[in-house]
Order: sequence, then C-alpha cells, then structure tokens
Amino acid sequence: MTEGIRILPDLQFSVLCDDVRREHNGKLIFLGLFETIGASGFPVHHPTLFVVNRWCNGVGEFKQNTVIRHPDNAVLAEDNVTVIKLDDLKAKHTVIARFNNLRFPVPGEYAIEIRLDGEIKIRYPVVLVSQGGPEPSRRV
Repeated sequence: MTEGIRILPDLQFSVLCDDVRREHNGKLIFLGLFETIGASGFPVHHPTLFVVNRWCNGVGEFKQNTVIRHPDNAVLAEDNVTVIKLDDLKAKHTVIARFNNLRFPVPGEYAIEIRLDGEIKIRYPVVLVSQGGPEPSRRV
C-alpha cells in the first residue's frame, strides 16, 4: 500500500438476499434477492437475511458496517465493524453481513444503511407488508 495515500472507495454494489454462496472458482451466487417481505401477522421473525457489499477504486484502510433501521429510525440490528484494506486502485473487498432471526415488530418501511468510517454511503428500503397489502416479492 502506498504510504500516506488514502482514497475513499466506491460501493460497487449492495445486495439484500436470503443467502449467498461462493463457487469453487470464487464467483458469488445470490439466492432470493428481495426488497419486500410479506407476512400474515406482526411481529414477524425473518430467519436469515444477508447484505453483501463490494468496495473498489479506493486506497487505504476503512471500517464498514451495516445497520438495519426500524421505520421510526431506531436501530433494529447492526453487524460488527469490518476492516477493509485496499492496497491499490485495482483492489476490491467484499463484505458479507448475516443477520439471523430478525424480529420485525410492525409493517412499514425499514432501512438498510451501509456505513463507511461511520458515514452513510447508501441507504435503501426494505418494506414489510401485511399479506393483504400489495403483492410482496418475498413471504415469510
């Protein structure tokens, strides 16, 4: 790594899914991508949820974490901070956050926040709906 040079990386992608696997050749496989969860009643427990983030085009050491927020903006869940080291602009780093047995207490728009060094890089919704509402892309 070049001494003293620090370039903030780009977030190449952030994927919300049910599962992620890596093939023997290193390729990632995302299973069950979604943005909506339908439930027949609340509170509802979601068994496993993954957030996969790819960082690139940066140089230096950074701290990344994923936060899931309740519709009232309270923290519902947060993963541990992961240290990312990018030695040059061609380097990339993939962070996989796994959340187990999440309890969503009410329907509404929850938020996925991806933070780099404590600052929000991207925030996007995951919507929890009652089964009688709009057609969900994923049912629990």
